[in-house]
Amino acid sequence: MSVADYRNELLLGLSKADRRLLAPSLEPVELELRRSIEKPNTPITHVYFPESGIISVVATAAQQQIEVGLIGREGMSGTAVLLGDHRSPSDVYVQLAGTANRISTKHLTQALEASKTLRERLQRYAYVFMVQIAQTAFANGTAKIDARLARWLLMAHDRQDDDELFLTHEFIAVMLGVRRPGVTDALNKLEGKGLISAERGVIRIVRRKGLIALAGGAYGVAEAEYARLIE
Repeated sequence: MSVADYRNELLLGLSKADRRLLAPSLEPVELELRRSIEKPNTPITHVYFPESGIISVVATAAQQQIEVGLIGREGMSGTAVLLGDHRSPSDVYVQLAGTANRISTKHLTQALEASKTLRERLQRYAYVFMVQIAQTAFANGTAKIDARLARWLLMAHDRQDDDELFLTHEFIAVMLGVRRPGVTDALNKLEGKGLISAERGVIRIVRRKGLIALAGGAYGVAEAEYARLIE
């Protein structure tokens, strides 16, 4: 696969030498909806570089779930591997279907050991992802549901090619860790302000700037760090 064929921004930004190092071990795969990428406290066998679609990192406790991180074509799964571990306590699965290139943990680890520049770039991404998780905790602890929803829609929109997101109220409720009626009320508020349009299973972004204003300081910090360190 040539660089022109990649859409994942981490892979696109690699040096030619680092792309050649990874390319023989990268395998194109479909990201089917709800496909499991990592299971809690289970060895990570493969790391995924999404080309399209969205992967969710979900914390689970006492039969409750809440999303703590989003991964799209800007990033990769398996950040624990970049930090020298082989598993994490989170559940990781496909939230919006798409495609990816994946590599075995063994081959990625070998490549990281062989190239300092590859290791540094991917570890910078791991740091940015930690910032995203911290901002999610900040939003969950301080922002109202409509502001949290606005932030979440912006993050999903950042990782998509168009303005339509195919999502159910039930799924958004799990991602935000709230009850379904709360999601419905928040969607109605955003739609009433002309920021989105919502139909059954489809949310269309109408006024992105309005969503950014509503999300306030909960959105933009991790994105700025990505631009500073990765782009």
